[in-house]
Amino acid sequence: MFLTHLLYIFRVKRRKMADKVLPQRIRDLVPESQAYMDLLAFERKLDQTIARKRMEIQEAIKKPITQKRKLRIYISNTYTPGKPEGEEAEKVASWELRVEGKLLEDEIILSFSSLSSTLVVLSWYCKGRERQGIAQAHTGWHRMPTTQETDGFQVKRPGDVNVKCTLLLMLDHQPPQYKLDPRLARLLGVHTQTRASIMQALWLYIKSNKLQDCHEKEYIICNRYFRQIFGCPRMRFSDIPMKLAGLLQHPDPIIINHIISVDPNDQKKTACFDIDVEVDDPLKAQMTSFLSSTTSQQEITALEMKIHETIESINQLKTQRDFMLSFSNNPQDFIQDWLKSQSRDLKLMTDTVGNPEEERKTEFYHSPWVKEAVGRYIFSKVQQRRQELEQVLGIRLT
Repeated sequence: MFLTHLLYIFRVKRRKMADKVLPQRIRDLVPESQAYMDLLAFERKLDQTIARKRMEIQEAIKKPITQKRKLRIYISNTYTPGKPEGEEAEKVASWELRVEGKLLEDEIILSFSSLSSTLVVLSWYCKGRERQGIAQAHTGWHRMPTTQETDGFQVKRPGDVNVKCTLLLMLDHQPPQYKLDPRLARLLGVHTQTRASIMQALWLYIKSNKLQDCHEKEYIICNRYFRQIFGCPRMRFSDIPMKLAGLLQHPDPIIINHIISVDPNDQKKTACFDIDVEVDDPLKAQMTSFLSSTTSQQEITALEMKIHETIESINQLKTQRDFMLSFSNNPQDFIQDWLKSQSRDLKLMTDTVGNPEEERKTEFYHSPWVKEAVGRYIFSKVQQRRQELEQVLGIRLT
């Protein structure tokens, strides 16, 4: 469908390009018009280059284009002590945990929430060397289609003692990534990757170990490792996605431990952690912008229409010039030829057959062919009348 549309565009472009070409007779009259023809040739090459680049970019955008970047996570907390009753402040002591993140590269502007899909905070109280055995709080955030982007998250809870918390962070990979079964991961040398990368690694292993059946190419002969993992001695290529689905798991979360300190003398209330993330290459946005900029060509279309109108006007002026030159060179012959052409055009317009001037004279009807023509005419009229009578009477006259 895309190629058909592209060929249609090329055909329309060629037709428009032909309409913009100056006729040779005009180029002979105006030698300076060669500069315009050179511009047309350059435009043709430029259009071909842009069309080729558009196809290459459209194919490249279909594949993921990512770069590895450093995501720095800042974890900090504040403590608000409780106040006696009657004062304008919170009556109960509380702490607030804030988790923020940003990419270290300034040229890429992405919010922390756009890079993560889930954030879970598990916390429990700590008093010296003693601590309670179960989690005291469980707070979670999950990305939804209606989620507004933000650079950080806050968790506020009442309390006046140090709290040990564990943060579980799941990154939002696009396209999604999966964790392989440990046995298959060791075999392929792939731990966590996209489904396409896992399929590619699996095919490379099959190809390098010559597991494809020589006689039936759609089958794979499983070696002892594949038999242990997939549980069959032989399988089709089309069965691989279904069997592979049971070996894929969600990636492991990033685990960060932090102590929420309520001691006013403790200055270590902020911690930083660097995480490797994959983000879209800025080149992808530039490629998309290039496609959109070359798609909307309203200004170019308006200029092309103006060129077409100018070329049409030049052709009309050339026709008028030829008319005047022919009249000035030989007025008598020009007028006679012009009258003949007008007479032919009048016959075509009025659908007139024959020569009316000759048919006005009596000598025209004494020609040898008149008798035969009259006989043919009378015979055709008789046949026409006979067919009408047969239709009315419903019989066939013999």
